[in-house]
Amino acid sequence: MPTHPIRLGLLGCADIAWRRTLPVIQCEPAVELVAVAARDMAKAKVFADHFGGKAVEDYRALLERPDIDAVYIPLPAGLHREWIVRTLNAGKHVLVEKPLTTRYVDTIEVLELAGARGLTLMENLTFLRHGLHAAVQDLVAGGEVGELRMLSATFGFPPLSPKDIRYRPDLGGGALLDVGVYPLSAAQRFLGPDLEVVGATLKEDPNYGVDVAGNALLSTPDGRTAHVAFGFEHVYRCDYALWGSRGRIFVDRAYTPPPTWHPVIRLERQNEVRKVILPPEDQFANTLRAFLRAVSASERSADAEVAIRVQARLVDQIRDRARSTYRGQADTSVA
Repeated sequence: MPTHPIRLGLLGCADIAWRRTLPVIQCEPAVELVAVAARDMAKAKVFADHFGGKAVEDYRALLERPDIDAVYIPLPAGLHREWIVRTLNAGKHVLVEKPLTTRYVDTIEVLELAGARGLTLMENLTFLRHGLHAAVQDLVAGGEVGELRMLSATFGFPPLSPKDIRYRPDLGGGALLDVGVYPLSAAQRFLGPDLEVVGATLKEDPNYGVDVAGNALLSTPDGRTAHVAFGFEHVYRCDYALWGSRGRIFVDRAYTPPPTWHPVIRLERQNEVRKVILPPEDQFANTLRAFLRAVSASERSADAEVAIRVQARLVDQIRDRARSTYRGQADTSVA
């Protein structure tokens, strides 16, 4: 960890920042919140009064401050590419909410810019840094399910408020970018970076102009498969399952466990069911510390960059190859 606190600026006063990330920052001595910027100055002051730092008039003013080392960007996905580029060009490290950008070509652009500038760029997809998934990997590596054949992963919840930004196409809305990236990331974590999209569906809502649900089938070159499902029109579900030649592993509350949650791994084999109960962790704190270590050491994680590139490629493939259906109308196939 850094020997002196990393000076942080907040670019955008989003709900996820208030609920999960800023409380973690308050408790971490290795980082100091210096400034808060929002399009609404009154909102910036509310955040600054609660979490510390100075309220700043606009995003550009925050980036011009010499007393900021790194910037946390929880803006809507459609704004990520622009403000990542502006922040990196201002010479500051970046922690940005998922997805890194909305398109593969933009993701490659910002990763290469960060590399050229010698700056840390990290996606705040926090579930990947929860110890639960490393424990599952250890079970698979130890042969508990035999040869891994298939993964199924799901993340969905009921409809949002009609005013929610995730229904706005101009801000990068839609279920694929908001919740689909979770099961896609789980698939590549356990099946590797060579996954390709074999087929997909996306359900579009014509009133909003965004996808509200989807499914995809993916495969590795050796025939192992993943089925992912996601959406905004479901009863809540947040899980994945690994199916092998000798057993099956099931994990619930896989992507958004509260910091006090004891994760449970359910292992099923012939005539045997076993549960592994793990201690609670705060995945937001884990990700923040990983970011601070990377900033302090001026190191880039090759594995993390590969994962981000693969995820962005798979999102583009789902868009390109999906059969579209439409809410409230007869299903329409798109060749």
